[in-house]
Amino acid sequence: METINQHQAAFFQSLKSAIPSYSSLVDKVAETLNISMDSAYRRIRGEKLIDFEEINLLCKKFNVSVDKLFSLNSNTIVFQGKQNTFQEDNFKNWLEDVLAQLEMVNTFQNKKIYYLLKDMAPWYHFYHPELASFKFFFWKKSILFQDSLKGAKFSISDQSHHGFEPLTQKILKTYNKIETTEIWNVEGMNTTLRQIDLYQEMGIIPNPQDTKRLYQCMLEVVDHLERMTESGKKFLPHQDPGMDSADYHFFVNEFVLGDNTFFVEIDGTRITYLNYGVIYFLGTADKSFNDGMFVNLENLIKKSTQISKVGEKERNQFFNKLRRKVQLRIDAMELKV
Repeated sequence: METINQHQAAFFQSLKSAIPSYSSLVDKVAETLNISMDSAYRRIRGEKLIDFEEINLLCKKFNVSVDKLFSLNSNTIVFQGKQNTFQEDNFKNWLEDVLAQLEMVNTFQNKKIYYLLKDMAPWYHFYHPELASFKFFFWKKSILFQDSLKGAKFSISDQSHHGFEPLTQKILKTYNKIETTEIWNVEGMNTTLRQIDLYQEMGIIPNPQDTKRLYQCMLEVVDHLERMTESGKKFLPHQDPGMDSADYHFFVNEFVLGDNTFFVEIDGTRITYLNYGVIYFLGTADKSFNDGMFVNLENLIKKSTQISKVGEKERNQFFNKLRRKVQLRIDAMELKV
């Protein structure tokens, strides 16, 4: 019985780490199980054993694996995440889930994000309505396979892809409140640039001026990323860092191309989000896995060059390389005119 009680106490401790520091575990447990506060306390202390139905309810409510109750020591790592439903609302659902995950992180007192980028983070496309509109069109047409976009062409003037701005601005503002370390490579903007190139070549962007404007938006993104890197703070374009601007640590690793791993620390708990299906992420709170991931990130950071707030020469060189990638495309278009 003592061993079972220990497992149960450890299980409730893991539930506590899954809620914001200001929330009450006993309140959440009582509400989830529809029991009194006293009964919730008895279960948390291990004085009353929880049954399988209660385990099921708690795991669903707190989004944790039952492995935590039994302290299973196996090579199995449990990941959770949402998948493409192939319905017309799948993109809106994806945006809402991105916002929900960032808002969850932001509720904690001590929070930090690590992002090992292969591609420019999705929210940086949201700086410009035109660029955001293109990415929405591309994701919905070529990644989420929405039937309504079969045979469709992209145009900046088409307002049908501009309806997500309230969501995207919330995502940007929430992300800017969380201290972040990003590890970049000079290839970090290639994916979006190739998507624009491809759609232009295929005639899906019929107006060359639209293509040129998208490239110009990419240049402006580079300019703003450089501003944030120089100040070491996160803030929106055409603004200056404010009181709630979180620290921004920018590292460059020329040897390792990232894989879009998204890693968070929240009040002592670590979560790893692994990228799959281009835009989706699977998350795990497995302690052993996340401790190993953190060591890997630390080692990678040690072998990278910090260009936020320091390293002006290296910072200028890096962002100039990004600009050249874009400017070459603009110059090539102008030669064809």
